[in-house]
Amino acid sequence: MGAVYVKDRRFPVTWIKVGPCVVTNVKNIEKDGYIAVQLGAGSKKSKSLTKPLQNHLKNVIKDKEAPRYLKEIRVESDTELKVGDLIKVGDVLKSGDVVAITGISKGKGFAGVVKRWGFHGGPKTHGQSDRERAPGSIGQRTTPGRVYKGKKMGGRMGSDQVTLKNLSVIDVDEKENTIAVVGAVPGIFGGLLFIKKIGEGGVKVEKSEVETKSSADNKEEIKEAESQELTSETPKEAAESGVNSNEEKKENPQVQVAAGEQKEKVEDKK
Repeated sequence: MGAVYVKDRRFPVTWIKVGPCVVTNVKNIEKDGYIAVQLGAGSKKSKSLTKPLQNHLKNVIKDKEAPRYLKEIRVESDTELKVGDLIKVGDVLKSGDVVAITGISKGKGFAGVVKRWGFHGGPKTHGQSDRERAPGSIGQRTTPGRVYKGKKMGGRMGSDQVTLKNLSVIDVDEKENTIAVVGAVPGIFGGLLFIKKIGEGGVKVEKSEVETKSSADNKEEIKEAESQELTSETPKEAAESGVNSNEEKKENPQVQVAAGEQKEKVEDKK
């Protein structure tokens, strides 16, 4: 994650690389019974694909590179997209859009009830040395005589599909195909995400408000300004400045000698 400063506000953001995506298949009602568009993202060697998949992607394989991920998206009406069309981030999203992002959450492995469900555990005193993180009772007696389904117990935690809604797109970089989303997103660094536009009215920022000059640019401007000041001096001013420097050099030895005499007098007194 990073941060974007806009005027007097700081927004924590996550930079996400989006696409570009290529249309790998278009489905219609006559042939498939529903309308959908299949998109491909990423890249991998085409020789690593199975023969059926190579035949399916034969129209989009270029330079022995094929899409790594495929995702089918249903649409309400017929679309003008064709197989091989390229969809970039600027064609879909802009600053101020509100999106829903779906991803696989981080896996935590096998976890107890305290970490997984937030249980408080048993008492810490009165000899309860092994009850500090215990789940406690998991049911009743003869009736019902079983453990109810869905009972919160220890188990595998994480690696679930999670969707975060109402995230604002604060910046869109069409050259790098990246977007800046306010807040965190599910999953690990480098994980696969599905981004869906659900509306507008989010945090909208102009490019001029986000961009700031780096320290290197400021140093270059200072050097240019100093060089302009030096070149703007006339020969007379340069000569006068040279005379003044010579006079100062002449005065400096006298001051040094006087200071030396004062030190000698002080030593004599001692």
